[in-house]
Amino acid sequence: MKKLRSIIAMSLVTLMALGTLVPTIIAQDEEVLNILYWQAASTLNTYLSGGTKDQDPAALVLEPLAGYDQDGNLVTKLAAEIPTVENGGVSEDLTAITWTLQEGVVWSDGTPLTSEDVVFSADYCMNPDTGCSWASRFAGVVSVEAVDELTVTITFDSPTPFPYDPFVSVLSPVIQKAQFEGCEGANAQACTEQNFAPIGTGPFIVEDFRANDVVTFVRNPLYREEGKPFFDRVVWKGGGDAESAARAVLETGEADYAWNLQISPEVLNAMEAAGNGQVVVGFAMNVERLLVNQTNPDPNLGDARSVWEEGNPNAHPFLLDPVVWGAMSMAIDRNLIAEQLYGAAGQATCNVIPAPPIYASPNNDDCLVQDIDGANAMLDEAGIVDSDGDGIREYEGMPLIVSYQTSTNAVRQSTQALIKQWWSEIGIETELRNIDSAVFFGGDPASPDTYGKFYTDIQMFTNGAAGTDPQGYLGNWQTSEISGPNNNWLGNNVPRWYSEEYDEIFEELSQTAVIEERAELAIQLNDLIVQNGVLIPLVHRGSASAHANSLQGVLINPWDNEMWNVADWTRAE
Repeated sequence: MKKLRSIIAMSLVTLMALGTLVPTIIAQDEEVLNILYWQAASTLNTYLSGGTKDQDPAALVLEPLAGYDQDGNLVTKLAAEIPTVENGGVSEDLTAITWTLQEGVVWSDGTPLTSEDVVFSADYCMNPDTGCSWASRFAGVVSVEAVDELTVTITFDSPTPFPYDPFVSVLSPVIQKAQFEGCEGANAQACTEQNFAPIGTGPFIVEDFRANDVVTFVRNPLYREEGKPFFDRVVWKGGGDAESAARAVLETGEADYAWNLQISPEVLNAMEAAGNGQVVVGFAMNVERLLVNQTNPDPNLGDARSVWEEGNPNAHPFLLDPVVWGAMSMAIDRNLIAEQLYGAAGQATCNVIPAPPIYASPNNDDCLVQDIDGANAMLDEAGIVDSDGDGIREYEGMPLIVSYQTSTNAVRQSTQALIKQWWSEIGIETELRNIDSAVFFGGDPASPDTYGKFYTDIQMFTNGAAGTDPQGYLGNWQTSEISGPNNNWLGNNVPRWYSEEYDEIFEELSQTAVIEERAELAIQLNDLIVQNGVLIPLVHRGSASAHANSLQGVLINPWDNEMWNVADWTRAE
């Protein structure tokens, strides 16, 4: 059977090379999947692109050793199992991980997948002259060695408790050595044929690639899962805009799937009401939050303005008091912000790390209910009252007036307006600022308006961990990461929070390999941030796409790529 499948595959490759179209040997009643990404693909070599528009279509062809499912769990792709310390796949000293390939997997040209392909793929990306977009996936890798035909060992330069970056997820697939040999280093960009039509192990084969326009795929007859994929052909169209892409699926039925629908909730809801398709949203770790300045931003402090020093002599005069920041948090209606301003792509949250489920703390959900009366009562009980009748409470004689900045963005300005109103209802006056995004998110150390400078009391933006493991992201709140003039205001600990307890727990996390134990430590770190008023989480932000009602099996996946289970997609009768 394998020999027959190899002959079929080799015949297809020969026909394509001769310019004979594969569709001529496929029945006229073929099943066609029409996918619309409003950013068109310019390459199918994942290693030479940093964009989702290229990575997702490439995922129909190229596969990694493992990936993530819709809930952020590790799942096998080309590997036989996920290596762990418990099963011996990860060394006790956490410096090496050994992967075993599935037996019998072949490339779409009929040749076997071997460990040499994995080694070559690592060398290809790690070659500094290649210009690999995802070289960071191999950070700390000392060597990638073929132990035997189906076994590969990756060795790191230091203990790596989470060794699942190399060859895990859409960002680091295995490419065929036989096809890409000679394309390493400075030759990478010149290998147009390879980059436009890579040979893969995935469910589909590239039939035709038109850069920045359309890619056509046909079924891979040698795909390792019998009976899959369901579709005979995929037509991947690029270009246009998010609104037209949504309309093609939800209203006109011209497409089966549309990606990244960044349009207003009202417009998207109206399109979905047509009944032709449905909006699906994937939620990873992005959270819109308020940052609470732990230092004093008073301009009268001169060079000491918003600067943290040992012992924190420039501590904020009132925002460190849990009664004050706690009341400010209680006054916010997160559900209203999420529903009215973000629609399907927003969920109210009380956590900095809202997902995957194993990492999401259950200890902060009281913030999901707005409580204006409770906030007022808490302030009254603490003696923080409006003594002169001007509507503004005083804290040790200082009026509670906060400056609140964010980037210029319609949704963010609407959020500011709502929060200002709610805070006024508990006796706190708010001065709003919005700054051009290029300036606000810029790194100019001379500018007073960057988020890193944080020259206000409160500021707001979205941030989140990349991938499913939050260790790197949680490292942002270590003392060593405090933003200040010593690091040109580029430190990741923008609120200038100091906590020895946090630093100690983070150090423990960095040395812990068991996922369940890592999750417990991550929850502790999340709770320290939230329960000390360093950040006030608002909205868990997602990414919206849409698919036709007739398309079955779609599981939106924010952790890997939206095509991760395309081999399972079918068409309803």
